[in-house]
Amino acid sequence: MLTEVLAGTPAPPPGAGAPDTGRDADEAAALLSRPPAPPVRTVRYGPHPAQLVDLYGDGDPKVAIVHGGWWRERYDRAHLAPLAAALAGHGVPVALIEYRRGPGCWPHAAEDARAALDALPGSAPLTLAGHSAGGQLALWAAARDHRRVARTVVVSPVADLVAADRLGLGAGAVRAHLGGPHAQADPLRLPTPPGPVTVLHGTEDGQVPLAHSLAYATRHGATVIPLPDTGHYAPMDPGTAAGARLLDLLRRG
Repeated sequence: MLTEVLAGTPAPPPGAGAPDTGRDADEAAALLSRPPAPPVRTVRYGPHPAQLVDLYGDGDPKVAIVHGGWWRERYDRAHLAPLAAALAGHGVPVALIEYRRGPGCWPHAAEDARAALDALPGSAPLTLAGHSAGGQLALWAAARDHRRVARTVVVSPVADLVAADRLGLGAGAVRAHLGGPHAQADPLRLPTPPGPVTVLHGTEDGQVPLAHSLAYATRHGATVIPLPDTGHYAPMDPGTAAGARLLDLLRRG
């Protein structure tokens, strides 16, 4: 089993602390219905139980993916295993990163993202991808000019922590888990990443407003690809048109 959900607790939807509704709820249910996709192997990059990376495909990873879930412990990397396996099936080796989550997880989550990248096999530059809260971590690592990050591709990232905190997104996740929208964590207010950044964002996303990605792009010169009639989760589902769009983008290298 890939999941690290607490024993005896049913696996919840992979999204925000606030309930998903409408399109987001349907997309989350479809994503969770994908069959399990076990990795080729799992490597540990630290002593904490969450400091793990699942490797998919043959050879050194070319893409590293950071999952979302509003930095909450009960949302782990398992729901992105089908995406990682699909990408590996196209000949692109993938690293699916787990990290420390939960109340007060900052700066541990960011430290883990960096440590996981440092521990990956190989030394060639790679694409760093992230979804939602994982998009915040990916943008943070990119802004810190991590040596392995050649480009960054994020989906519905929590890219403006001030706005996310003000709106109470994820049932108050920014304040509960990061301790507030401090500048050291906020992608919008961090330095511009040296490599190219591409943002995919569904126009019908009910968890993270598209306006936050547009604000990030305006400040940092990122490319935004709006996905019409798409919510928060479909781009992470390899069985959807939005998922195929993401896979194609990640395959280009």
